[in-house]
Amino acid sequence: MRLGLALGYWGRGPCAHHLPLAREAERLGYDSVWTAESWGSDAFTPLAWIAAHTARIRLGTAVAQMAARSPTTTAMHALTLDHLSGGRLLLGLGLSGPQVVEGWYGRPFPRSPLTATREYVDVVRQVLRRAAPVAADGRFHPLPYRGPDATGLGKPLKPITHPLRPDLPVLLGAEGPKNVAQTTRIADGWLPLYWAPSRPEVYGPAVHDLPEGFLVAPMAQVRVCADVAEGLLPVKAMLGFYIGGMGHAARNFHADLMARMGYAEEARRIQELFLSGRREEAVRAVPDAFADEISLVGPRERIAERLESWRKGPVTDLLALTQDPHTLRTLADLNS
Repeated sequence: MRLGLALGYWGRGPCAHHLPLAREAERLGYDSVWTAESWGSDAFTPLAWIAAHTARIRLGTAVAQMAARSPTTTAMHALTLDHLSGGRLLLGLGLSGPQVVEGWYGRPFPRSPLTATREYVDVVRQVLRRAAPVAADGRFHPLPYRGPDATGLGKPLKPITHPLRPDLPVLLGAEGPKNVAQTTRIADGWLPLYWAPSRPEVYGPAVHDLPEGFLVAPMAQVRVCADVAEGLLPVKAMLGFYIGGMGHAARNFHADLMARMGYAEEARRIQELFLSGRREEAVRAVPDAFADEISLVGPRERIAERLESWRKGPVTDLLALTQDPHTLRTLADLNS
């Protein structure tokens, strides 16, 4: 099992410690470093900065939001950064949810998410292969555009720049069983959310029949500390925000996943508290057991023991979400 460093996205401003962490991860033998985006910093620019200051570590987006860019724009970002980094990019994509897609990007959330994802990946693949002018007779991503307001002058084009790798890996963030099953068919890897090594069945039967060489790269908060309960507080804060606030009360993919994992009532309670403005109570309502099974928190010996269950399953890459150099070094030592 390879290790990756997950940096996430910026908060109020740039994080001065991200580059030193990435360089330390490379020194320790980590395979990859990953950035994200929500409605602030983007995923690609920080990776370009990190690429300029590193030599080996692979560079992943976990995830770049599909609604933020047309598929050809995403492919342009990917082929450009892949060239600049010497072939180190891992392109992780995700749909996000209706709240972000419609509220931030001003676009309709697709009523057929599977179809929209499949079309998006197909166009990205066409650009990267550069075998022919890119054309797609799709519902969500038609190329050329032939809508009622089209000029009729559009024509299929090939990228001017020759991609460095036509087989640049594409990974997808997927939660529902149907989405996961499609991901195993159209992508090179999967970025699971809230991975619990003891219950992969919540993602559907596709988890047990993965293609050879398929990447499974869940993100998990990791923290070496003496007090497990205290160490779980950042995990609970993240869960309270995502389950309570990253979506509508009637449609929240994070809450749906938590419910499938056996915490339906707790998920509903977290949403009620968060959406009524009682955010601290929402965080406290996150069960310690749920936060614990999707993270690696506690003394070194406890993390070493729990790490074994992550190695036994289909996980190929553990993406450690941590800002602590000591934790970074400890995890590298335990996984060596």
